[in-house]
Amino acid sequence: MSEPTTLLLIRHGETAWNAEHRIQGQLDIPLSVNGVWQAGRLAQRLGRVPGEHAIDTVYASDLARAWLTALPLAQALDVPLQSEPRLRERHFGLFQGHTMEDVAARWPDHFVAWRARDPAWLMHAGGTVAVVTHGGVLDAAYRAARSLSWHAPREHLMLNAAINRMQGRMQGTGVASASDTGLTLAIIDWCDDAHLLHDAADAIAVPS
Repeated sequence: MSEPTTLLLIRHGETAWNAEHRIQGQLDIPLSVNGVWQAGRLAQRLGRVPGEHAIDTVYASDLARAWLTALPLAQALDVPLQSEPRLRERHFGLFQGHTMEDVAARWPDHFVAWRARDPAWLMHAGGTVAVVTHGGVLDAAYRAARSLSWHAPREHLMLNAAINRMQGRMQGTGVASASDTGLTLAIIDWCDDAHLLHDAADAIAVPS
């Protein structure tokens, strides 16, 4: 078994929108004066961590508020600062750029569901959603649906442009734990590539 990795999870410094209770999501808002001060203080504190607890590298979201919080820390430690877009904040759709009070007034039903942490709110219940992604994501979804260990040999194909149909359903309260997100996945059919067969080309209607 490998040695454990210690993670220091740090929220970015304050922005003007934080102070206004305005929803940022993936809008790229820079640090406020206070946020810049907070980033400096963070660098001072963690830059002094000695010996075996020294920080080896720093990762940050590529959004300015996270990057500008991490940059002084990486400079103080003289370690690489690595940009990681997957660490971005969630996208809050039409909520972005609005204050909490504005969202509550303009979209009261959505606001209540969001604040109640209703997991079904963004599930498109009863609908069908197409997601175009990558092999690693498909592999993770397949294993979750089949309850396969991450170490189990891969038993499934992930062909380019094939269709993999799954059904997702929220269970119970949706209260998440490390091992249970409240979401269950079931495979309807996997790796449907009928549309890619050469003799099927004439059977597919092509818009004029």
